[in-house]
Amino acid sequence: MIYVVEVPPEGGPGRPQAWFAFDEADLLSKVASGDAREDFEIWDSASARELLALFDELPEAPGLDQRLPGLHALGQGQGWDTPLFRADYLQAPGLYQAEPVRLVDACRAALRARGGEWRFYEGEAHALIAVDKPDALYDRPGGWRARWALREQLIAVEALADDL
Repeated sequence: MIYVVEVPPEGGPGRPQAWFAFDEADLLSKVASGDAREDFEIWDSASARELLALFDELPEAPGLDQRLPGLHALGQGQGWDTPLFRADYLQAPGLYQAEPVRLVDACRAALRARGGEWRFYEGEAHALIAVDKPDALYDRPGGWRARWALREQLIAVEALADDL
C-alpha cells in the first residue's frame, strides 16, 4: 500500500488528512480523480508504436512522416518499441521521453502542484515508522493533526492497533 498525508496550505480550508492507495494503479486513479489533467497526462508509459496505434496507423504506412510527423520522428529517433514515459507535472506537457519516470513520482508531483504539504510512504513499514519518527511537518505547532491523521489511517486499515 501507498500512504499519503496531505496538509492544506497555511490559512486554507480543511484539515490534514491521510489516505491510502492499494497499489500504483490505484494511486494514479485517486490522484487523477481530483486533478484537472487526465490520468495519462499525469503519468503514462507507451511505445511510439502503441501511440501510433491510437491513430490506426503502422510505422510502415506510406506517407506517415507527412500525416503524423511528430510520432514518426519519435519512432525513428527512439525506436518504435522503446518504452516512453509521460509525466506532465515533471516535464514539458505532452512530452514522451525514454528516460523512465516512476508513476509514484509523477503522482507526487501532481499532488504537490495543488499546494500544501505532502508526505508519501511507499509501504506499510515506512508509514508505521513515520507515526513516531521526528518530522518537521508533524513536530511543528499544529503538526500533530497530520501525524494523528496518519495514525488513524493506519488503524483503519488495521496496520496499527488502536490501543497504541
